[in-house]
Amino acid sequence: MVGSIEVMNNSLYSNGTVHNQNGYEEKVDELRSVLGKGDGDPLRIVGVGAGAWGSVFAALLQDSYGRYRDKVQIRIWRRCGRAVDRSTAEHLFEVINSREEVLRRLIRRCAYLKYVEARLGDRTLYADEILRDGFCLNMIDTPLCPLKVVTNLQEAVWDADIVVNGLPSTETREVFEEISKYWKERLTVPIIISLSKGIEAALHPVPHIVTPTQMIHRATGVAMENILYLGGPNIAAEIYNKEYANARICGAEKWRKHLAKFLRQPHFIVWDNSDLVTHEVMGGLKNVYAIGAGMVAALTNESATSKSVYFAHCTSEMIFITHLLAEEPEKLAGPLLADTYVTLLKGRNAWYGQMLAKGGLNLDMGDSITGKGMIQGVSAVGAFYELLSESSLNVSRHGERKPVAPVELCPILKTLYKILIKREQSSEAILQALRDENMNDPRDRIEIAQSHAFYMPSLLGKPIDS
Repeated sequence: MVGSIEVMNNSLYSNGTVHNQNGYEEKVDELRSVLGKGDGDPLRIVGVGAGAWGSVFAALLQDSYGRYRDKVQIRIWRRCGRAVDRSTAEHLFEVINSREEVLRRLIRRCAYLKYVEARLGDRTLYADEILRDGFCLNMIDTPLCPLKVVTNLQEAVWDADIVVNGLPSTETREVFEEISKYWKERLTVPIIISLSKGIEAALHPVPHIVTPTQMIHRATGVAMENILYLGGPNIAAEIYNKEYANARICGAEKWRKHLAKFLRQPHFIVWDNSDLVTHEVMGGLKNVYAIGAGMVAALTNESATSKSVYFAHCTSEMIFITHLLAEEPEKLAGPLLADTYVTLLKGRNAWYGQMLAKGGLNLDMGDSITGKGMIQGVSAVGAFYELLSESSLNVSRHGERKPVAPVELCPILKTLYKILIKREQSSEAILQALRDENMNDPRDRIEIAQSHAFYMPSLLGKPIDS
């Protein structure tokens, strides 16, 4: 096997901060015991995908547990060959020189000169190369700790005990189909934690949603009890900078409580929940409406009134959709609104909507943006629209005999589909939709959802009698 691996000095320091070691070794020992790891056999944790959240997640683990090298091994895989463009290299150089602790670290590691050369245009840097030094291409302004990077996928995953999926949903199936080839002769089954927020729509044999955890299950054959989802209302860079955050790890009780304890830190509180797929779908749903929020903000010069009107309408649509997807939707209201709120405030999907409306980006540039990564909300708009347009899912409205497809009760989703997928309308159409005198009071949509038994378990691949 060939690949590029770098072993770094596992320091007690990250960005100049001394870490409190109390309790970390005990948590490592506890998880090792649960997984049946013997002396001399390290717990192997591998991140697959090095976007902002995937890189931060690996860095958090490295900061907390990297010093116990005989007990735990933390690595991250990313594809090699992705060049850092000249403007990004120049900005990276500025970031390095503005952080004394980062500058000193690079000088100690004899790594500073290459950034000088890249700044002058005399050298090309690569994404996997700078990741070893603690720089994520999608999050240049937030230096991380140095990471152990593997560019050969087989080498990264073949003996991993825990695999963290940090890939976009649009890449998850393909990569894990490749991974499955390397697991055919495994005697033990790995645990997989998915961070991915995105969905696909499948229309046969019945309309249903396909989530990243389901993609992983189908690609690898790993039982769903060994696949979990971690999500919450948080921004990756802020989490690494020790802003208080919380998340939920969702999945089978066999693993989730142990993992919640292992992942929990003073500034990153991890709860656990059994409802994996529904939380996962909600994580994808908020990205849809975040794009529209960004458009409204840009088109109205950050008008608080316009943004609040949009928020009222988009949350009512999300509540309606939640009633289709969950038997007890009220339990999801808090997590969904919190995740939506933070994404509207500072997420990449809201940023993308703003840039489209301002003309800084156009749809022909695709949904993978340099410096930001994959804009998951674009594909999610198409998936939710396609799914909720199916006549087999028709619902009845108050006072109307003729049932309609659920999407007809979601005018914001319809408009986003026309803008982003069909490209029939410009970004301004989102304002026209909000100002349409025929737009129903958001309360009406919520009342319809609450007064009708809309729950359709088949949408999440569950049996009708579940």
